[in-house]
Amino acid sequence: MNILLFGKNGQLGWELQRSLSVLGQVTALSHDSTQLCGDFAQPDAVADTVRALCPDVIVNAAAHTAVDKAESEPARARLLNATTPGVLAEEAARLGAWLVHYSTDYVFDGSGDRPWTEDDATGPLSVYGATKLEGEQLIQQAGCQHLILRTSWVYAARGGNFAKTMLRLAQEREHLTVINDQWGAPTGADLLADVTAHALRQLQARPQDGGLYHCAAAGETTWHSYAKYVIDQASQAQKAIQIRAKKISPVPTSAFPTPAWRPLNSRLNTSRLQATFGLTLPPWQQGVARMLTEIL
Repeated sequence: MNILLFGKNGQLGWELQRSLSVLGQVTALSHDSTQLCGDFAQPDAVADTVRALCPDVIVNAAAHTAVDKAESEPARARLLNATTPGVLAEEAARLGAWLVHYSTDYVFDGSGDRPWTEDDATGPLSVYGATKLEGEQLIQQAGCQHLILRTSWVYAARGGNFAKTMLRLAQEREHLTVINDQWGAPTGADLLADVTAHALRQLQARPQDGGLYHCAAAGETTWHSYAKYVIDQASQAQKAIQIRAKKISPVPTSAFPTPAWRPLNSRLNTSRLQATFGLTLPPWQQGVARMLTEIL
């Protein structure tokens, strides 16, 4: 299998280089690759890259993920999250190649408290959510064989993440305030990458299993409870980390105004993915604990 991966230096792209390597030859590109173009701000050049390599599978881990910044640069967000993925889908259709793409819970409006299913009506609250939804739609309209995985609250040991921020602040301050009315499941980039590789292997034998799925770790939590879990784990680790924070107070989303609206309900129903691909998604605590073991 000849695999072309975009976004190799992101949290997910880094893990995908590992997980996809067992399936075949992986050509991994970033936005600043020199020999071949991986810059999603240049859709025509990205199309030329696909035509030059003629991959069996295209995996897109590139995106405009700066949620607040997207509000002030909607044209760039649309280019990276919708236009260029749509071009990839057209090239995949011409080649008869598979396209794997990642989307987000931000395509929903965050209402209610029931986990979202793939068939629920979308209603993005932000430029980021709207452009990611348009990317999904362009891929589906192109008619290529595709796997779209919507996920939420992605983290990795590599790069910055919420857990690392909380650990830093807990060493600097005695009192932290963390949002407690947004619900979701922290999902490891390593889990997403492993699910991708597993699904791709099955899709070679069962192409009818392609389509749109939700992929997130099991369980649910708030940012406040997530922060408490991280700091409790760090306190018990007895490593050279001095936790000063004695109090972690819950506050509503309104306490931290941001340019982009965040959905309050980011729960994702993953039943379809688990049933179709024979998977059991682990509880979110398992992945976070493993990540903490790596970084502490």
